[in-house]
Amino acid sequence: MDLRKYKKTFFGIGIAILIVFILDISINIWIKHQLPSIINEKNDSSYFITYKNVEVSLLNRSILAENVVVVPKASLKDSISKKGIYAKVKTIEIQNVNVLSLLFSNKIKANTIAITTPEIIIYNKENKHSVRNSVVAPFEKIIKVSNVKLIQGDLKLISKEDDVPILSVQNINFTIDGILITDDILNKNIPLEYENYTFSCDSLFYHPNAFYNLKTHKISISKNNFKINDFKMLPTFSRNEFVSKLPKEKDIYTLIGKSIEFKNSDWGFEKDDFYFHCQTITLEQLNANIFRSKEPVDDLNKKHLYNKLLREMKFDLQIDTLKVQNSKLVYEEEKSSEIGAGLLRFNRFNLKATNINSGFKKSKLPDVKIEIDCRFMNNAPFYVNWNFNVLDKSDGFNIQGKLTNFQTEQMNAFTKPYMNFTTKGVFNEVRFNFRGNDVKSSGNFALKYDDLDVTVFQKESRKKKNKVLSFIANIFVKKDSDEKVKEVTVEVERNQEKSFFNYLWINVAEGLKKILI
Repeated sequence: MDLRKYKKTFFGIGIAILIVFILDISINIWIKHQLPSIINEKNDSSYFITYKNVEVSLLNRSILAENVVVVPKASLKDSISKKGIYAKVKTIEIQNVNVLSLLFSNKIKANTIAITTPEIIIYNKENKHSVRNSVVAPFEKIIKVSNVKLIQGDLKLISKEDDVPILSVQNINFTIDGILITDDILNKNIPLEYENYTFSCDSLFYHPNAFYNLKTHKISISKNNFKINDFKMLPTFSRNEFVSKLPKEKDIYTLIGKSIEFKNSDWGFEKDDFYFHCQTITLEQLNANIFRSKEPVDDLNKKHLYNKLLREMKFDLQIDTLKVQNSKLVYEEEKSSEIGAGLLRFNRFNLKATNINSGFKKSKLPDVKIEIDCRFMNNAPFYVNWNFNVLDKSDGFNIQGKLTNFQTEQMNAFTKPYMNFTTKGVFNEVRFNFRGNDVKSSGNFALKYDDLDVTVFQKESRKKKNKVLSFIANIFVKKDSDEKVKEVTVEVERNQEKSFFNYLWINVAEGLKKILI
């Protein structure tokens, strides 16, 4: 009796297994037969998808496709005018597939899709590339998943103008969890909602315009943190070529940095208004060179102060703290390529700025506060405290600074090519405290110095001393401050066609003139 029961039980289990096995094989065959129709014929996406092999497991509720190729349907008729996404993928695995949806609808619904070793090329032929229309929306018509994994992918974005890469990203690893896409969400500025995401790549190349290239090594991004290692922003032309292409005076930037890191950041849209908030941004070991040639015609447009620039931003920006650490800043200004550029160096440069906000839809803000600690001309300790309020429509500011033990010969790298004179001596102490706005400034300037001597050079031969002018200059320039800190009051009017830093220099130069002459 017991034996009969066991036989019936085993027989029942065997029949069940056999039924499941037959169903698995049958559904597998049906899906393999039906899948090409589902992904290509019975959907209205703009993409055609092929594959070498596909395996379907009813028990595991999974689909595995190998050697997948994705091309725009339009390319099947016109292979020359490329537009949209072209991709080759080693494997695509779809996990936890909704079998009923697959059987009775034209859409694949699943929990996770894992894409391994994709090579993706996007031909951007439109003036504005839309992620919503070109990437998200078409594939949402084919497959709906909650989680996406992209493993060891490569991406290129090809220019609409000259068919060369403007963006290249190597070894991308990307995950996004908790995806929600609805018709309402597709109409939003960000066409999907998600719970979390991570992104990393080994390198990135970006060509934003004709004048610069951006290169990085490893990038790692999560929902709230962002870090770039070994980044470079480099001009695409030599200085002479760059200058020849400028219709007006403009700075040329060369930036090389060890890392830039965003901590505890948040961004998105509040209704239709974009926002970016970040607790801390840190730049490590930034080597920045700013070059300006005076050969192009002057840019006579008004140069707004930082109050106004931040106040008129069209989105909500909030950065609690910005740090630049262990860095170097070099400014070069060249009157003539034959003479060469005058150089100002700020070594061991450390900056801390707090309360950086845009004025977008804000009625009250704390002052932006900036602290700088560096070595001017790689020689003298230099400290600056600078603050202003973004919402102050007069663009008011206060800037204080202190420079000590400065060997004036270090300034010759700037004064000789740019102003045709050199100096010897020591500025034991320099202090300034200026308050100003968009129109004028005033404040105090103080100087203690010793053994100042001036050498003026000939215009025709800048290696030769102009003895007459040097003699006259040293008659008018006082040799020292008599072991005292001499202090004067300074008042200047702003040239609104020049930058804030020109404004600061005019204040300093006025103080020097009053004390030295």
